[in-house]
Amino acid sequence: MAPLPNPSIRSVGTALPPHYADQETLITAFRTHWAKEHFNVERLEELHRAVQVGGRHLAVPLEDYPGLTDLRARNDAWIRVATDLGEEAVRQALERAGLSVSEVDHLFFVTVTGIATPSVDARLMNRLGLRPDVKRTPIFGLGCVAGAAGTARASDVLRAFPNQVAVLLSVELCSLTLQREDLSIANIIASGLFGDGAAAMVLSGGELPAPGAPRILGTSSVFYPDTERVMGWDVVNGGFKVVLSAKVPDVVRAHVREDVGAFLARHGLRTTDIRHWVAHTGGPKVLEAFESTLELPTGALERSWKSLRETGNLSSASVLFVLESMLASGEAQPGDYGLLMAMGPGFCSELVLLQW
Repeated sequence: MAPLPNPSIRSVGTALPPHYADQETLITAFRTHWAKEHFNVERLEELHRAVQVGGRHLAVPLEDYPGLTDLRARNDAWIRVATDLGEEAVRQALERAGLSVSEVDHLFFVTVTGIATPSVDARLMNRLGLRPDVKRTPIFGLGCVAGAAGTARASDVLRAFPNQVAVLLSVELCSLTLQREDLSIANIIASGLFGDGAAAMVLSGGELPAPGAPRILGTSSVFYPDTERVMGWDVVNGGFKVVLSAKVPDVVRAHVREDVGAFLARHGLRTTDIRHWVAHTGGPKVLEAFESTLELPTGALERSWKSLRETGNLSSASVLFVLESMLASGEAQPGDYGLLMAMGPGFCSELVLLQW
């Protein structure tokens, strides 16, 4: 049996909310609120600065957040903004791919920061003018890993339908999940780390021409048993309360080297064969763990560090923002290998092998 043709990533489009606040402005806002309840405000500020985020885009104006007092108000805002940003990201991605909305056959939607039924992908059908027979796949709950996981799932479908086009959309509005009453270290770190944004990827099956686009040679999924409390949500009356363990970098160090090595070996490759690394912006300690564990050369993750500084951790959208930067640079040469990787709730990892 002949091998199935490899799908290609034709483009990535991104969208950020227009409301931006630098980190010092955000620290001041948190200080005003938390100083009433926390005896060590200086420690809170240290934690915010330690994540090395310069500023973040916000779903709504900063002054509107005090009025979002319950899950309904936050989720209503999420639906409105997620739909707007999703439309913007998809239109940009299709334009960059040189495709029209009528050519889309599959629409995958990933998020972990809001809920909607009908889902956001359904709400975009009319706004984008997609064909009624587009196959939609909304995916909730994968968190930070969903940008890589969604890429892998879309590529699986396109191997079965090599003459079709898929769009992966990620929208994460992390600011709308903040629990202002939660003074846990996990929530304080999350309030300084996570930002808002959307990204869309256009992929095409291997029978469609995509000159210069990276092909997806293979994917890998790894679930780590008994790690469910490493990252995720506890659903409380006020909404989504973050679960974020300090053990995340330890999990990276314990598993990623072996996982990446085994995955690449199945394709006859080693880490030294990878020229382009596209890593989720999990935070300084996570990026440092990637660098040290994989023994990456200096600057290998500079695009991830830059994205972290400029927009924060955008959960599932982060790895797609880094990929967009990589594609726009024009650095990749024919034959180059790249590895797209992310980790998230489960706890789990997803790897996607690319070649230009």
